[in-house]
Amino acid sequence: MATKSERLQQLVQLYQEAGEKWPATMRDVAQWAIRVGKWAPHPSAIVSQCAEELSRALRDEYVRDEQGRRVRTKHAAAYTKGTEQFVLWDDVRTASPEHMKLAFQQRRQQILGDCKQLKNDVDSYNENRKPVLPVQVVFDFTYDLEEAELSRRKVA
Repeated sequence: MATKSERLQQLVQLYQEAGEKWPATMRDVAQWAIRVGKWAPHPSAIVSQCAEELSRALRDEYVRDEQGRRVRTKHAAAYTKGTEQFVLWDDVRTASPEHMKLAFQQRRQQILGDCKQLKNDVDSYNENRKPVLPVQVVFDFTYDLEEAELSRRKVA
């Protein structure tokens, strides 16, 4: 039995197989899925709900690359055209370098935002709760990444 995420990932695959526009926004995919009867909505926020569920499912889609790494297949990049803002999704195996560069840059900014918030939380805790041993967080991930790479190579 497929999980909800897997069923939604299959919807995106069906959308592509139907020859619809790709890369695509998840709103486009949602509208198609609803139109062809592949997705049943809650009465309110039909397209937005489907698009959000599809987006979440695509974040969970991975493959193993030739070197054995677990790699996310679908990547989102936010674009602006005039005053309209939208997010296009594409597949790492077929996307343009421009799309992937933008998607990677935007994900890095999200990670930076998470790190900034973590620093605020830790600093606030240390300054306001004044623990005997303040919590220390290292934001240089160099050694963590090297260790993960060595661990991956040992398994492969």
